[in-house]
Amino acid sequence: MSKKTIKEILGDYKKLLHHDITIQGWVRAFRSNRFIALNDGSTINNIQIVVDFENFDEEIIKNIKTASSLKITGEVVESEGKGQDIEIIAKKITILGDNFSEEMEKTVLQPKKHSLEVLREQAHLRFRTNLFGAVFRVRSAVSFAIHQFFNQNHFFYMNTPIITGADAEGAGEMFGVTNFDLNQIPRDENGDIDFAQDFFGKKTNLTVSGQLEAETAAMGLGRVYTFGPTFRAENSNTTRHLAEFWMVEPEVAFNNLEDNIDLAENFLKYVIGYVLENCKDDLKFLDQRFAEEQKQKPEKDRAKEGLIEKLENVIKKRFMRVSYSEAIEILLNSKENKKGKFQFPIEEWGADLQSEHERYLVEKHFESPVVLFDYPKEIKAFYMRLNEDGKTVAAMDVLFPGIGEIIGGSQREERLDVLKTKMQEMHVDEHELWWYLDTRKFGSVPHAGFGLGLERLILFVTGMTNIRDVIPFPRTPKNAEF
Repeated sequence: MSKKTIKEILGDYKKLLHHDITIQGWVRAFRSNRFIALNDGSTINNIQIVVDFENFDEEIIKNIKTASSLKITGEVVESEGKGQDIEIIAKKITILGDNFSEEMEKTVLQPKKHSLEVLREQAHLRFRTNLFGAVFRVRSAVSFAIHQFFNQNHFFYMNTPIITGADAEGAGEMFGVTNFDLNQIPRDENGDIDFAQDFFGKKTNLTVSGQLEAETAAMGLGRVYTFGPTFRAENSNTTRHLAEFWMVEPEVAFNNLEDNIDLAENFLKYVIGYVLENCKDDLKFLDQRFAEEQKQKPEKDRAKEGLIEKLENVIKKRFMRVSYSEAIEILLNSKENKKGKFQFPIEEWGADLQSEHERYLVEKHFESPVVLFDYPKEIKAFYMRLNEDGKTVAAMDVLFPGIGEIIGGSQREERLDVLKTKMQEMHVDEHELWWYLDTRKFGSVPHAGFGLGLERLILFVTGMTNIRDVIPFPRTPKNAEF
């Protein structure tokens, strides 16, 4: 007698017919005191348990309720009913966890439709719903595919610091880290906080990116990637922002901008292809939900393709590669811009593109994923390689429908003199990043990399619209529950 997950049982049921097995899970429904729909989280599909109540104690039958957890031993047989190939004739039932019915009425475990806002308030329970079970199984598959892609392409996995003294982006929106007693913060003779007395002897923060450290590793190991949590103290309550999120950041020695774009396209197609192949049941459910959501929208705002179709098309189409300058010309001459429909009108070359501009290019003009490259140096970070024109840098952004930017990257500035000049122009402290400059002194090479926000990719793959619904426990302004 063996114990298997429901996914294993449903996937290989012919070998199990007329054998006794033991399964454990939670009750999704109990119909007519005879049919239990049991789910263990391994799949969106339930397995039907047939209970002959004459063979069981009345007290056990009475205590089987929605959300109760059970351990069941029984025989696998072909189902006589519709909707399933097999069912299990229960021989032994053990109630592992009771359902406190009076309290359950207040929870999202109650078998009815709940709003996403209510589900967020009970994030500790929402894993038990079909929707969030599907979302987080897909998230797990995406994470596995990311590691598998890089492993197959001979990258080394790096764990870069979460606590850092460097602000990689120069944005300044970082969470400070200290062990000071906040009621008795030491100050120096000028009245400033004396960080020399702090745990690390200097001002430190939670990281916004592992890129700078990953670059140093690439200078010795060639191909590396990071995959970990990052933090930004941006007071933004939108559907696209989190204070804690996960980033994937490859860095590759000897790669130029074109190599970097190729890597990003191949990477995204591999991960999406993996999900299409390995998450079929969850994607089918999410596709149906996506279609229902589109019906609620005005016809002009509806997606032109279903969720699965959209994912398949990303794999089939070669990403359009468009220079920033060409994109600006397209936007300047667009009807949306001329008629004032953009919230942020495009007036001249040098404008920092907003999400509405990115989505216009992807969804209306090109109708495919787009890679923009060669941005004005003034709107990009200090570490991006200056092009020969002296005006632009070798930056690249990958834009996806419904999302906008999903990857941002560049060829890095490997020339010490140019890098130092750019740091001075952008007021980046050379002394703080002495170790970063060192990598340009001893065998510097052309190199490139990018950053992928994991949650934005999960949004795209699942069809969800709020980033708080694709991370288990979202951290946002005024919210650090659970």
